[in-house]
Amino acid sequence: MSLFFDVLSSINNPNQQGSVDQLSSVFGSLQQLAGSQGVNADQMSSMLNALGGALQPALKQQAGTLGAGQLENLVTQLAGPGGLASLQSAIPPQMQQQLIQAVAQKSGLNAGLIQTMLPKLLPVVMGLLGMGAAKPGRGGGNALLNAFLNTNGAGGTDLGTVMKFAGRFLNPPQ
Repeated sequence: MSLFFDVLSSINNPNQQGSVDQLSSVFGSLQQLAGSQGVNADQMSSMLNALGGALQPALKQQAGTLGAGQLENLVTQLAGPGGLASLQSAIPPQMQQQLIQAVAQKSGLNAGLIQTMLPKLLPVVMGLLGMGAAKPGRGGGNALLNAFLNTNGAGGTDLGTVMKFAGRFLNPPQ
């Protein structure tokens, strides 16, 4: 849940790019992707939690190789309209296969389904992590990405939990 507070912080911080509209777009994209693949909310949450746990070390490795600033640029590119083209740069094919296997093992979902969804899922997740980027001309790094990369312990990479709380935030009970 702490990562969700970082998402809210990026929305409330005028120096960061996060907005309620952006969170709504991420949430809607995930719902649409799940629906198109016949994945229910619990399965999607499990997949996202497993993806977060597998993605964190992969992105840390890329940060070590590329540098933090370059990784932030790649996250921004992945979240943008040409995101799929940047996917190979940010996460090489071998690393993608490792992600698929790790997510399949942890979520219990079919690796083929995950492989089909990953090219659409990763840009959406990067859009979420990109919400912490500094607004142009404001300087500073991506606080949300840094929180995701530097989280140790349970819950810090649980993207499914973040989306569950996002749904409650965006659609409060009446």
